[in-house]
Amino acid sequence: MDNLSAHKNWRIRTWAKKNKVRLLFTPTYASWANPIEAHFGPLRQFTIANSDHSNHTAQTRALHAYLRQRNAHTRHPALLAAQRRERVRIRIRSEKGIRWGGRPLAPAA
Repeated sequence: MDNLSAHKNWRIRTWAKKNKVRLLFTPTYASWANPIEAHFGPLRQFTIANSDHSNHTAQTRALHAYLRQRNAHTRHPALLAAQRRERVRIRIRSEKGIRWGGRPLAPAA
């Protein structure tokens, strides 16, 4: 899990303890270590980038269509290449200390 504050909520921790689930968090600013992050770039690229959805319903349908296609063709070369590019991009951003908003991180004190 990433370090989103909602993931550290007492309700989540209580549920995890009750269900014998161990929560493991990725290090701060290490999104490249979270395997799900490599899927967000292609998702944006194939459904949101340069789109002109008329409303949220149309955008949701496009997202669902992408996910159906992605799940049906998990080994498609174009999708695998997009994931590889995204993993590299995430790692480079992390190594350079660049936040998602494009601003560099403040130097450590």
